[in-house]
Amino acid sequence: MDTQKLSTEELILEAAQAVFLEKGLAGARMQEIADRAGINKALLHYYFRSKEKLSALIIDRAIGVILPRVMAILETDQDLFDKIRQAVDQYLTFVSRNSFLPLFIVNEVNRNPQFFFRNVVAHEKPHLDKFRRQVDEAVAQGRIRPVSSAQLLMNMMSMLIFPFLGKPVFQVALGLSDADFEREMESRRIEVAEFIIRAIQV
Repeated sequence: MDTQKLSTEELILEAAQAVFLEKGLAGARMQEIADRAGINKALLHYYFRSKEKLSALIIDRAIGVILPRVMAILETDQDLFDKIRQAVDQYLTFVSRNSFLPLFIVNEVNRNPQFFFRNVVAHEKPHLDKFRRQVDEAVAQGRIRPVSSAQLLMNMMSMLIFPFLGKPVFQVALGLSDADFEREMESRRIEVAEFIIRAIQV
């Protein structure tokens, strides 16, 4: 792939991300994406035949990056608390650079769950057998309070994802500028992991 083609595709993907975030998949128009990218509609269709393909590619590329990274951390032989710290850090690093994704994904899952799971995550089959066993063993050994691996993971991910979903509310309620919000998210690298660990530690 030559440099010009790569730069044009990236330009289109950036424009599509902005339009999808503002309008959602249903409200987005290919003409608007082309205008935002500074190209004509014919060229947009040359690269991407439909907004559905664009949407699926944007989310798929993102999930294809972060999901394997987090799953790989959770399936190592490391100490459970070290895993929590690393998974939190890895996720926040990624989402801070792609802050549009949580809201966009949640909106699209609610609008059309069949499309989302069929086209985006059907090929991703995370396995957390080692993580599940590790949590069960830690509970049995009395190292952590009784908790299922599912609840532990959901609690952790909820604390990581929700601030990005509720960013406008938090900014208004707490009087945070964009820079302030970014600093708070940076602090959450430590805050979330340690909060979770304190909650389950005996």
